[in-house]
Amino acid sequence: MKIVLDTNVLVSGLLKAHSYAGTIVRLIANGRIKVVYDARILSEYREVLCRPKFGFAKAEVDALITLIEAEGILVTTEPLPVPLPDPDDEPFLEAAMAKGAILVTGNKKHFTFPESPVTILNPSEFISLWRNIKPE
Repeated sequence: MKIVLDTNVLVSGLLKAHSYAGTIVRLIANGRIKVVYDARILSEYREVLCRPKFGFAKAEVDALITLIEAEGILVTTEPLPVPLPDPDDEPFLEAAMAKGAILVTGNKKHFTFPESPVTILNPSEFISLWRNIKPE
């Protein structure tokens, strides 16, 4: 299964291992789901995860980014026809559209886009879907 993982879910999953977001991070680490990304998304992951307030070790952040690069799916994106309210959110929706991936975010309202072909789920909705389709 392919997902685009919003940074807020990644941070939450690393901070709260037993949450729905934490389950998603474990599924990524175990190779059960693939992260769709582009250079902008990886850059945001690195910048946010290295913020001192989170306390993540640089080596752990580097290892996670390396895993996502090695096991994930790099995409080339097209600009959205209509901008989102926050331009920083656009790479995530563009990546999901480029690969037909599910966008998993804690802030679904940030991705209001008329007639978007992308499925946008919060972590609990995604885990429910993932459990129901019984991926290989």
